[in-house]
Formats: sequence, structure tokens, C-alpha cells
Amino acid sequence: MVDDTPQPAETSPAAVPPASAPHRTRNKALTALVLLILIPVVVIALWIWVALGYTYSNGERAGYLQKISKKGWLCKTWEGEIAMTPLPGATPQYFSFTVRNDSLARVLEQNAGKQVSLTYDQHRGIPTSCFGETEYFVTAVRRIIP
Repeated sequence: MVDDTPQPAETSPAAVPPASAPHRTRNKALTALVLLILIPVVVIALWIWVALGYTYSNGERAGYLQKISKKGWLCKTWEGEIAMTPLPGATPQYFSFTVRNDSLARVLEQNAGKQVSLTYDQHRGIPTSCFGETEYFVTAVRRIIP
């Protein structure tokens, strides 16, 4: 006896294109683009976090406060400079610094032109922009009375 029932046609997997091939390619491209953007952003954020959290050095410098000003295009930071003279009449050496604290900047503004002692922390590897123009961040100021 012969079986007359229709049998499903056998097809090879290579003969039928998968319906989701363009979708799978688009997902891979989107994933690659997100990773291409996300990985550098995470690495830069981690670098800044470590650089701001780790103090390379700290110390104290004394001299005459030459300038203190708030500057910047997008992010305003307090930037200053003192002139340090080892001997009277010698050419001064300038020390540039950044101040994060507004109340500390006001104290510096009141002492412009006077002899001050600055306590600072040095953070190396910080990009100059919204964090300040220098790697020296003043944490305390003391007026020196001659």
C-alpha cells in the first residue's frame, strides 16, 4: 500500500535565509557603538576620580599674593598666584594655584598684595578644565604679619 499523505518538504538550513539576520547585524553594530562610547567615558571618569582622591604631595608655600581671580569659559574656578622671593631684591619665583572653596577665595581676596602662607595638595594627572588650571589646590591660607 502506498501512502498518499503529503509529507513536509525537507529543506536545508542553508537554503532558507534567517528572518532576523538584518536585525542581528543592527544589534551588533549598536552594541559596538555603545561600547565604543561607554568604555572611554568610564575610563576617563575613573581616572579623574582616582586623581582627585589621591594626593601626590602636599606642602606649604609663602610669598606675596599677586592675584586671585575667578575665571573659565564654562566652569568658573578660582586661580591665583604668589610671588616667592628668597632674598630681598632677588627675582621672584611665581607659584600658581587653584582654590576650590569660595570662602577660602574670599580670604585670599582680602589679603591681596600681602604676605601669606598657603597650604596645598598636589593632584597630578587631572585634566585642566572644570577642575582648575593647575595641579596645586589650596586647602588653607594664613596671613604672615612681618
